[in-house]
Amino acid sequence: MIIDDHEVVRRGIAEIVDRADGLTVVAEGGSVAETLRRAPLVRPDILLVDLQLPDGTGIDIISAIKDSVPEARSIVLTSFDDDDALAEALEAGARAYLLKTVRGAEIADVIKAVAAGRTLLDERTVTRRRADHDDPTADLTPSERRVLDLIGDGLSNREIGEKLGVAEKTVKNHITALLAKMGLQRRTQVAAWVAGQRAKGWRA
Repeated sequence: MIIDDHEVVRRGIAEIVDRADGLTVVAEGGSVAETLRRAPLVRPDILLVDLQLPDGTGIDIISAIKDSVPEARSIVLTSFDDDDALAEALEAGARAYLLKTVRGAEIADVIKAVAAGRTLLDERTVTRRRADHDDPTADLTPSERRVLDLIGDGLSNREIGEKLGVAEKTVKNHITALLAKMGLQRRTQVAAWVAGQRAKGWRA
C-alpha cells in the first residue's frame, strides 16, 4: 500500500512497484485517516509511507498500524534527509528509510527485502550517522564488505555474483543493505567512496 498526499507521486511509485516481479499494489492512501481506514480492509504486507501528510505524519501511521494490521511492515519513502526523522521512524517500527531520489529498481529491491523479513537500518546505524562516525562500514557484515570491495574494483552485480558464487539477486540484497548502513543512496556513491578511501590506503 502506497501512502503519499501527491497523486502523481503515488501513481509513479505504483507503476514501478507493479512492474516488479512478485509485487502488487493493493491500495493507495493520501492521508493518515484514509490509510488507517483502508489498510485493515486490504491488509497489505508492506506500507510505503511518506512522512508529511495533510492530517499527520507517516510516523502516526507506522505506530497505529501495529494494532490494526500487525503483520504489515513499514518503509518510509520521503524527501527529508533528516537524522531525527530517521531515528523517529526507526523507533516507531519502520523497517527501512528511503529518500525519493532513490532509483525505481532500488525501491522494488528494498520492498522485497523487507517483505522477506529484513530490517535495513538498526539503532547502531542511526547512532553512527547522527554522530558522524568516521567509519561508515562499521556495521557491515563480512559478505557486505566483500561486495563493497568488489564494487570498488568496478565489477557489475553479475560479475560480483560469479566471483562470490552467489545469485545476482543476493548481490543486490547485499548492496541494498550496505547502502542503508552507510547512509548512501546510489551504487556510484559506493564506488566513489571506496576510491577515495583506497587513495588513503584503506582496504575492506
